[in-house]
Amino acid sequence: MSTNLDKYKTDLSSLLKAGEKMLKDLELRILMRDMEQRPGVNDEEFKNSWEALEALKKIIGGSFEKGYQDWYTESCALLKQVIPERLDEFQALYLTDPKRKSLNAGTYSIKEWLTELGVVSNFMDLSSFDELSVVRAKFQLQNQILASLNRRFESSLFDIRKLVQADFFDSEVDAARHLLQNGFLRSAGAICGVVLEKHLGQVATDHSVSIRKKHPTIADLNDPLKEANIYNVPTWRFIQRLGDIRNLCDHSKDREPTNDEVREMIDGVEKITKTVF
Repeated sequence: MSTNLDKYKTDLSSLLKAGEKMLKDLELRILMRDMEQRPGVNDEEFKNSWEALEALKKIIGGSFEKGYQDWYTESCALLKQVIPERLDEFQALYLTDPKRKSLNAGTYSIKEWLTELGVVSNFMDLSSFDELSVVRAKFQLQNQILASLNRRFESSLFDIRKLVQADFFDSEVDAARHLLQNGFLRSAGAICGVVLEKHLGQVATDHSVSIRKKHPTIADLNDPLKEANIYNVPTWRFIQRLGDIRNLCDHSKDREPTNDEVREMIDGVEKITKTVF
């Protein structure tokens, strides 16, 4: 049976392979640019090298622009789950600092290069720094941060508690689906209610959000997490809706939950456990 740890390792391997290809794309551009600027461009050695590079360019050329946004989004999601303490550093290499006072090699961002905002030029109308080399260096650092996940997975210091818990939640949601298929609507909803409570409780712990009650309900957890800006109002309302369905499943004096409501509960809990951290 595949575990969340296995999934993370597979996702990481795919991201690192894509990152390696995109890095080669940037390095190829720098190499070809530098070759064009060197003397003796008509010699036979240059011609052979240039033809080889042109052939390679047809294979990987443009892969950075085509793949970066998806790579960045997926990398951020993986970092947030496994090593959130490196996420800000990773994002800062892409984003433009709104508080910067000058544009230079240190403050120029990958985002600017991708959106072709350009750079400040000097009095000779030449770029004040090598934008492409800056982008390559920052992207290489992003790749190194991502690659550090491999060492984190293998380290004895890696906290696998969350991954084990995630596997447990997955199995509980699967059990709820089985109960629903066999007509045990209240039981299916009750199981998912417990999963949602435990997950929100872990989110509160991870973000140091204080919860007053010793045994909080979904509502007791939902409001403080929203107030702490862990998630937005639409997510808060969605969880509130799941809490209402859970209460309907738990209290027999109320009307019976419908099949659609319990299915909504199961799908909703699965979504929250995969997207709210």
